[in-house]
This record gives sequence, structure tokens and C-alpha cells, in this order.
Amino acid sequence: MRLRNLPLHWKIILGMFLGVLFGFLMSNFDSTGKELISNWIKPFGTIFINALKLIAIPLILASLIKGISDLKDISRLSKMGGITITTYLITTVIAVSVGLAIVNIIKPGNSISDETRVELLNAYEDDADKKREAAAETKKSGPLQPIIDIVPSNIISAATDNKNMLQIIFFSILFGISMILIPENKSKPLKDFFDSLNEVILKIIDLIMSFAPYGVFALLATLIVEAPKWDLLKSLLLYSITLIIGLFSLIVIYTIAVRLILNKSPNFFFKGILPAQLVAFSTSSSAATLPVTMDRVHNYLNVKKEVSSFVLPIGATINMDGTAVYQAIAAVFIAQTFGLDLSITAQLGIIVTATLASIGAAAVPSAGIIVLVIVLAQAGIPEAGLALIFAVDRPLDMCRTVVNITGDATVSMMVDKIVSKK
Repeated sequence: MRLRNLPLHWKIILGMFLGVLFGFLMSNFDSTGKELISNWIKPFGTIFINALKLIAIPLILASLIKGISDLKDISRLSKMGGITITTYLITTVIAVSVGLAIVNIIKPGNSISDETRVELLNAYEDDADKKREAAAETKKSGPLQPIIDIVPSNIISAATDNKNMLQIIFFSILFGISMILIPENKSKPLKDFFDSLNEVILKIIDLIMSFAPYGVFALLATLIVEAPKWDLLKSLLLYSITLIIGLFSLIVIYTIAVRLILNKSPNFFFKGILPAQLVAFSTSSSAATLPVTMDRVHNYLNVKKEVSSFVLPIGATINMDGTAVYQAIAAVFIAQTFGLDLSITAQLGIIVTATLASIGAAAVPSAGIIVLVIVLAQAGIPEAGLALIFAVDRPLDMCRTVVNITGDATVSMMVDKIVSKK
């Protein structure tokens, strides 16, 4: 098989291994090897990170407005829409909270030695200084300042800084709801625009991700040279185990909900949804899996067509429980790796940001990485820490997608039961 014909995830894995090997090789040449990577390799990693940050705000604007405006007739679907969105938000909050609880218990980032942590802090000293300055400014603010900060005074100004992502999300929700409330013939031009814009942005993501193997190579080679410690790699393995535990915990919660709330056998549920889970695992895309999910939920889980056709497409856009738990664990792991202590307030901010940002996460492979940039920026965690987790992101993305569509199926069954009673 020719290299160009390899699937993207294999190219990323190849880039990962080559980056690690090249980094270890260059680390044996003392300052010469480090200087070579710093001058000629590291810039490509920086470009990749900047490209991810570049698309963050347009992604949220387009996908969130599209997702909300897809509700269309708010008068006819208000009850179902309200129940659906509320349930999705609740499950996402639970997912983020589970992730935070597990990562604070296991503390995978703390397995790194003090020496390696100092090297990392020196490498990204500027980011650490920004974190401390932001913390000092927060102390001067009143208790309601976070709520005030959500509402922008100028949307153009808010869109110039990724740290203002909550403001962008607020504006997008307000915009989407307003589109629903005006006559359809008036909103249709805007609806068509944002539908098209969303497609363009998804294509931009494809283009950016085609550069991912090279970006990963550069990031990991730089990481190894700047902090060539084996305990860093061991910590990465512990991070992966922590995330898998978090994802499995959500599956357990879904199982309990199916049993206690829906009075359905877990065997019935998983037998019905298993084919969709396998497709989700292989594609890493909730959107690609959607036709299979809808078929299994309607024909095998006995959810009414009008419910499944409404709930599941919205879920593929705004319900990313697997992505949410990943964002929480990854953010705290990166913070722990850099020796940054996140306060309760900061972690509550992660819950809010990860919950709302997950609403706008595109249902395509690796979109979680882009959304994670938003969470890291909002929490003041060095975004360069993405290099720490990129190496194992693809297989973990496959697992996250399974959780995403499992959550969609569970919620569709809940909504069907609630609607049937009314």
C-alpha cells in the first residue's frame, strides 16, 4: 500500500512514532540537535496549533447556530425540543463532572517528576506567566464577574480572542433561537448561509487534519527534545487509562438509566445499539454513524420515528458526552503535567465551557481536539500541552465516538418515554 493511500489515523500514528524517534535521536546531539528542532521543526507544530485555534470560533458559530436553527417549528416541537436539549445538557454536565472526578482521583499528570515538570514549565514559561496573571485578575473581580463575562458588549471584539469563547457561544445560542422565532421565509436565507458555512468549515477541518501527521511529528519531536523523560511517556499511558475509565463510567451510567428509568434490559439495549457502536468505533464520526444509529434506535429499540428522526440528528450535533469527559480529563491532565493547580472555580469553569463548547463540536473525527483548544484557553492552561495527548488521540477518539452515539440512543429512548406519557 502506497503511503499516500494510508488512512489518516495511520498517518498520524506514523508521524507520532517518527516524531518520538527523531526527538530521541536529536536529544543525543546535545545543543545542536535541540537547536535544529527548535529552528526547523518546532515552527510546523506551532503552525498546526495555530490552525486549530484559527477554526475554533467559526466552528462554534456555524455548527451551533445550524444545530439550533434545525429545530425549525418551535411551536410544534417546543416540548420535544426543550426536553431533548435539557436532557442532553444534563448528560453532558454529568459527563464533564465524571471526568473531573476521575482525573482528580487518579491524577495522571502528577506522575511526572519534578525535574521534567520544571523543564516543561521553562519551555512554556510565557504560557505559565499568562496563567498567573489571569489568576491575579480573577481575584480582583466580584463573585458574579464570570456571569457578566458571558455576555459580550461587542461581538466583533469577542471574536478576536479565543478566551472569549463563552461569549461567542452565548451569541450563537441567542442568534439560533431568534432564527427559529421569526417566520421561516425570513430566516431561510440565513439558514442556507449557515448550512453552507458549516460545510465549508468542515472542509477546512479536513484540510487542517491532512496536515496533522506533520504537525504531530513536529510537536512530539519538540516535546521529546525539550523534556526527554520516560516518565512523561508513562504519564501519557496513565492518562489514556484514566480516560478509558471515564468513558466506561458513562457507559455504566447509561446502563443504569436504561434499567431503572426506562425499565429495559441492558442486554436489549446493547444488542440493539451494538452495530451502531461498531460503526462509530471504526469511523470516529457521529455524523457518519447517524443513519445506522437511527435505524437501530427506531427498528430495534422501538423508539417512534418522529422522536428518533428529531432527537438523534440534534444529538449528533450537540450531544458529545464522550467528547465532554475527554475535555475535562485532558484539560486537568495537561494542567497537572505543567504543575498548575486548578481551583474549584477554574474546574467549575471547565464544566461550563466543556458543556457549552460540546454543543458546537462537529460530528467529525478529531473535532474534540479543536473544542479542547477552547476549553484550555478558557481555563488558562497552556495550549501547547496538546502535544502531550495528540499521540493517543485517534484510538481514544474512536472510544469517545462510541460513547457519544450510545448517549444519543439513551436520550432518544428517554424522550420517547416522556413524550408518550403526554
